[in-house]
Amino acid sequence: MPSATSSSLDIIVIGAGLGGLAAAISCALGGHNVTVLEQARELAEQWGIDKVLEPLAAEPTFLAVHRYSDGKVLALQQDFDKKIRAKYGAPFWDLHRVDLQKTLAQRAKDLGVKLRLNSKVISVDFEQSTIHLDDGTTYEADLLVGADGLWSKCRAHFLKQSGKEDAPLPTGDLAYRIVLDLDDLQDPELRQWVSKPACHFWIGPRAHVVAYSVRGGKQYNIVLLVPDNLPPDVSRSSGDISEMREIFTKWDPILNRFLDNVKTVDKWKLMHRPELDSWGANSSLEDGAVLGNLLAVVKSKEQLPEALRLYENLRKKRGEAIVRETFAQRNDFHMMDGEEQRARDELFAGQLGKEEPEVKFPSRW
Repeated sequence: MPSATSSSLDIIVIGAGLGGLAAAISCALGGHNVTVLEQARELAEQWGIDKVLEPLAAEPTFLAVHRYSDGKVLALQQDFDKKIRAKYGAPFWDLHRVDLQKTLAQRAKDLGVKLRLNSKVISVDFEQSTIHLDDGTTYEADLLVGADGLWSKCRAHFLKQSGKEDAPLPTGDLAYRIVLDLDDLQDPELRQWVSKPACHFWIGPRAHVVAYSVRGGKQYNIVLLVPDNLPPDVSRSSGDISEMREIFTKWDPILNRFLDNVKTVDKWKLMHRPELDSWGANSSLEDGAVLGNLLAVVKSKEQLPEALRLYENLRKKRGEAIVRETFAQRNDFHMMDGEEQRARDELFAGQLGKEEPEVKFPSRW
């Protein structure tokens, strides 16, 4: 690879997931030379991508939380799309992950990012900023960005050098993931739910469901979180539709009508990681954007340590807070029927109809 000039650095991003591609785009916009290494053979796709994504997105007009058994609305945010645009100056879009990944990948290529597929990393030398692939290829760079996901080999190599191990930990839940096509739904009410974008939650004992439209209201994404029953060494497997339906048989009839249309389903073990004493890049769009903005003002390798310290200061607390919030929301959603659940429902009901609810629920935005 070419050596860095006084105004541009050579950066290698390991992993072409959403966070890795976001980092690649942001760093390329900052004027640096970026290569992305991804072990997969193919990608199943302010950065110049809004016009491409808009027709692929669904913008929810409201968010609703339903009681699991009868569908009663416990919490509701009307005009969610308008309020988000007014507050942030940007839309809230629900997107299919594949559409977002492909769009990010194309934008990265347009900016000159080199995307190397079928590139499996077998070792990383952090002292020399060198990466070795299974085909014998070696890459060197001024900065290595590990964005290879939950089971990150970069993270494992880095911690191993300091005598630490940090395998992902199970949350205790798994997710059934479903995508339904509008064209396959004959039920008029279900078709209306899909074609008119909104975001629906059902919350109940030890489980919850979130469902929303994608691809301009042509598909419906449903995620069902339930207690994990996968073996410890299995992170993903094909699901049993009958087993899934049995879990939710006493839930809202309209949810069950959606589940009656499911032909295949996958089960994903939900994992997390404990907090580290120090921190680095994390796979997310925000993290990639912040990293690129910091590196945009870096003109030499000597400035990298300070830029990365700033990155950690800016992102570590927020990233950890998001994880804690996720677990807190899970506890709110998964309450068993009883006194605590009734108090929660009364709290939500007291916010219905308020222009500015005192309780930020279901949305934290």
